Amino acid sequence: MGVIHAKEVQVGDEVFVIYNNPHVPTVSNIRAAEIVPHPKDPNAVALFLNDTFHTIEDDDALFTSEASAKKAYSDYMDNQGLMT
Repeated sequence: MGVIHAKEVQVGDEVFVIYNNPHVPTVSNIRAAEIVPHPKDPNAVALFLNDTFHTIEDDDALFTSEASAKKAYSDYMDNQGLMT
């Protein structure tokens, strides 16, 4: 499905994420982000998204393409309908 494990990313990689709007919790967008050197830990990388550095967690979903992220989001939303 085009998922990249957090341990496999390298500085300069472009990834796509499903970003939940912090001001409107019911709104999610697919956004491109860049893998950059962590600003405080020289041995780590960070996700640079919306002019902000984000620590990459092991359970973060990082995708190789916008299409992969859209498919994952669509599959998730389709499954949510089945659970109600």
